[in-house]
Amino acid sequence: MTDSAFRIEKDSMGELKVPATALYAAQTQRAVENFPVSGIPLPFAFIQAVALIKQGAAKVNVELGLLDKAIGAAIGQAAEQILAGKHAEQFPLDIFQTGSGTSTNMNVNEVIATLASQALGQAVSANDHVNMGQSSNDTIPSAIHVSAALACNSALIPALEHLQATIGAKARSLDSVVKTGRTHLMDAMPIRLSQELDGWALQVGNGVERVRSALHRIYRLAQGGTAVGTGINAHPEFAGRIAEALADATGLPFAPNASFFESLSSQDAAVELSGQLKTLACSLMKIANDLRWMNSGPLAGLGEIELPALQPGSSIMPGKVNPVIPEAVCMVCAQVIGNDAAITIAGQSGSFQLNVMLPLVAHNLLQSIQLLANVSRLLADKAIADFTVRKDNLNRALALNPILVTALNPIIGYAKAADIAKTAYKTQRPILEVAEEMTGMARVELERLLDPAQLTAGGIQG
Repeated sequence: MTDSAFRIEKDSMGELKVPATALYAAQTQRAVENFPVSGIPLPFAFIQAVALIKQGAAKVNVELGLLDKAIGAAIGQAAEQILAGKHAEQFPLDIFQTGSGTSTNMNVNEVIATLASQALGQAVSANDHVNMGQSSNDTIPSAIHVSAALACNSALIPALEHLQATIGAKARSLDSVVKTGRTHLMDAMPIRLSQELDGWALQVGNGVERVRSALHRIYRLAQGGTAVGTGINAHPEFAGRIAEALADATGLPFAPNASFFESLSSQDAAVELSGQLKTLACSLMKIANDLRWMNSGPLAGLGEIELPALQPGSSIMPGKVNPVIPEAVCMVCAQVIGNDAAITIAGQSGSFQLNVMLPLVAHNLLQSIQLLANVSRLLADKAIADFTVRKDNLNRALALNPILVTALNPIIGYAKAADIAKTAYKTQRPILEVAEEMTGMARVELERLLDPAQLTAGGIQG
């Protein structure tokens, strides 16, 4: 590239070339050159959270009489462009950078300063104006919390509530369907299909409760602690006022953390939220794998249900259709569990007054939230809502299920019931016929006692 493609920028370490079209300046360019690691930038939602903090800080500093009104307004307008989704290409920095996220904080400061300078027609400083009353050390932890809170409330929780409602509606529509229960993947006592799905629905509902519980601590912000937690160079009222500004802007109950030293040195709240996302991933993987088993076949598997046919399942086997949505769910869950492992390690990396794996936490946490939100809606709409039940297969298995004899234990004893079950299994005859033959009990009474639908209601009735 020719020299005309660059301009010269200067920071405290000297001069260097920056692309002529870049809105960022020297400190961002140094980070671009220093960290060519993964090619993966931080999520734009995280950048927008930083911009939201910059906008709030400018407003507060103007109100406190610390920042010129015109400069503050220009900073706010520049931040608004980022919040509107513009200039995403101006934030190229790799996840794997300085552990405090200083490079990303300065990237946002520089872009906003450039936009504000252009709009105002005078120089706006990235450090003195945009970063006034702040440090990377409190801004980046705060942005992790703000971006995670926004993503959970706008995407994840609504998606989970939709999934729970979809499972619940499907359960109600299948309340009359009885199937063979399974423990250890082996035939067990019968259950209603609605009971099985109700279990799934509560798993998802509990996941919502867990996320909401963790958010109580995510709403507590580090902003105002500045460099080490003491609030150096920030107005005494800054922390409370910027938390209020962020709460007004988002509708979420942000407040200053009770200890900025805790906020800067640890990422316990993010680790907690990630742990709840991991639990949710375990729940969704269980549901997805149950669907895969129930759909297996259609001839040589369980064949209890048929998931919607969404695409050809094989490049070589005509007519094959695979459970693609549950498979996607399982892969997402594996990724979320892996993300949590990395966040757990990152959470331990607070040395004295600062955690130094903040960009990794930001990326993994937001990725987990978004993946779970996206795949929960897919699971609801493309798998659970429209699967059909193969009642013929369910009824055939029920009729032959020797475990139904469990209902006779109180009458004939465990040992005699076991003999009946073994005989029924060995001869592949319905348990009703074998029980009638080996007990001498009246068939009508056995039909009542061994009725699969009655057995799903908690045992022998009457």
